[in-house]
Amino acid sequence: MSGRGQNWDWDDDGDYERAVERAGQATRVGCAAIAGVTGLLGVVVVAVVAVCLIAMAAMAYVVVVMD
Repeated sequence: MSGRGQNWDWDDDGDYERAVERAGQATRVGCAAIAGVTGLLGVVVVAVVAVCLIAMAAMAYVVVVMD
């Protein structure tokens, strides 16, 4: 059988409510992880662009100084 015993109540939604609660918590954790990784990637992209601009400015300076 279902293993619930003879005192099982058809109106007892406790298992369902706990499952919904766990799913909601997992969704919040997943969304937080996605937001954190997205933010981190955004910071990395900005840092790479900044390094490229600094390198480009340094190369332009070297070209100007050579003449």
